[in-house]
Amino acid sequence: MWSLFARDIRLNIRAGGGALTGVIFFLAVIATIPFGVGPDLRLLSRIGPAILWIGALLSCLLGLDRLFQADREDGSLDLLVLGNDRHMLALTVLVKCLAHWAGSVLPLVVAAPLLGLFMNMEPLAIGATALTLLVGTPAITFIGAAGAAVAVALPRGGLLISVLVLPLTIPVLIFGVSASYGATANPDPFLQPFLILAALTLFLAVLGPVSAALALRHGTD
Repeated sequence: MWSLFARDIRLNIRAGGGALTGVIFFLAVIATIPFGVGPDLRLLSRIGPAILWIGALLSCLLGLDRLFQADREDGSLDLLVLGNDRHMLALTVLVKCLAHWAGSVLPLVVAAPLLGLFMNMEPLAIGATALTLLVGTPAITFIGAAGAAVAVALPRGGLLISVLVLPLTIPVLIFGVSASYGATANPDPFLQPFLILAALTLFLAVLGPVSAALALRHGTD
């Protein structure tokens, strides 16, 4: 499994600069917000955590179509589906999700504190938002794995994956933003939404790969 993890990270780095593309798109989203809302620094600071989360969510969707595409093109996906039992296939999908997150999504989390400065956010708000992104973005990848498995046979399935995945990520977005605001707004709690966000990630770490494995196996039948 470690060799599969390392291989997929190398593929994510080499595949058209996927991580760099996501970071550039993330930067573009954050940089255009001040032009839309005006020069009100207090307003930018207030909406900063939500904007960072929305930008990270949209950036995560960019590379989901590549999750199984390389394996399908070289034929290794068929070998994985036909050669593994159901549980091993789900574990393989989980490893691929973690590799995709480490290679394509983790750079977004690393870039988030710097982009938070563009939104005039306080250091505590930046740290809380980065922490929630670190915990919550794997859930987006796990959800995206199921969508990528459904659309893997389509030549241009990126748009379909976004349509399938985006509504399912709303709970992750809600609790991620709530926890980010809870760290700086006294009446709002931080721990409760953060723990729910962590629980969602753990739950989807099981449900997402299992659903993706079923979709992949059904697609080869």
